[in-house]
Amino acid sequence: MKKILTLNKISPVGLSRFDENTYVCGEVEQPDAVIVRSASMHDMEIPASVVAIARAGAGTNNIPIEKCSEQGIVVFNTPGANANAVKELVICGLFLSSRKIVQGAMWAQTLKGKGDEVGKLVEKGKSQFAGNEILGKTLGLIGLGAIGRKVAEAATALGMKVIGYDSFLPEGTEIAGVEIVKSIDEIYQNSDYISLHIPLNDSTKGMIDAAALAACKDGVKILNFARGGIVDTSALIPALESGKVSAYVIDFPDDSILGVDGVIAIPHLGASSAESEENCAAMAADQLIDYIETGSIKNSVNMSPVALEKGAKTCVFCKESAAAAVRSAGKVLGEAAKGGYCYIALEGSVDVAGEGILKVRVL
Repeated sequence: MKKILTLNKISPVGLSRFDENTYVCGEVEQPDAVIVRSASMHDMEIPASVVAIARAGAGTNNIPIEKCSEQGIVVFNTPGANANAVKELVICGLFLSSRKIVQGAMWAQTLKGKGDEVGKLVEKGKSQFAGNEILGKTLGLIGLGAIGRKVAEAATALGMKVIGYDSFLPEGTEIAGVEIVKSIDEIYQNSDYISLHIPLNDSTKGMIDAAALAACKDGVKILNFARGGIVDTSALIPALESGKVSAYVIDFPDDSILGVDGVIAIPHLGASSAESEENCAAMAADQLIDYIETGSIKNSVNMSPVALEKGAKTCVFCKESAAAAVRSAGKVLGEAAKGGYCYIALEGSVDVAGEGILKVRVL
């Protein structure tokens, strides 16, 4: 039996993909693979038996990628599986930042107990929550992946002008309804709303800093359904106080911005829909099954794609021993992004004794 360790409550729709005659899922010892949602694995001692980790979601900040690469562990994510759920909340964020809905709803609750006066008080007090419409406004998207493109489509349908920037977008790429700009400064300078759809890494951490905010239009509204660390809160708070930023919608709040005027803090609800959790779990499970049963790799964040038929015999070799393996009985399928490993399709027995092999794992 293959054992799958689940570190969070995983949707039954995903777990049902594992054949109960072949797999056992749950709090198992010496697992072959791990499926995780939000649990942090950085301080976890990953068992040597683990060959793969699947994150039921797009972000992998909770997984020690470099450590996994060094150990030859394939890390999967599920890009696009939660895109619609996040898109819907981003569109909601556009309205929340524009119409002062949250502030108005909270104020309306304070009228409890006023009896027959409530109607008159509502009409008298509603002017303080007047906002603006999004029709005709410019939405700047930073990141044009699965979520960014869905947001663009929805915003265009709502009558917004959409401009987008993505440093990884191939030259000449066209996206319906999106004016693709060549410089992120064009996003800052021309957008009434800026929505972030990029991963948090060394190059994006604190990217929305004082200089970026200074380049923005006065009164810009920023939506962050990506990761909190992309925005430098020490620069954001003064920008909110001055009115440079009129609203900040954040799905990853921390203590520094809670209670700050102009901040609408949402408790990481972007992918929290029943449909999204089912889609992510099913996609993560399928990727683990494909890898365990065939060695195929799709949507890995640390290994190159590999496509194999079920029943193929595959090994993970360190590059020092790969040449001997290929000479003996195989061919190179692909290389790991980090860690010095490569994948070999085996056609017979392999003897790499004396070649300095560090790791061999039959998949």
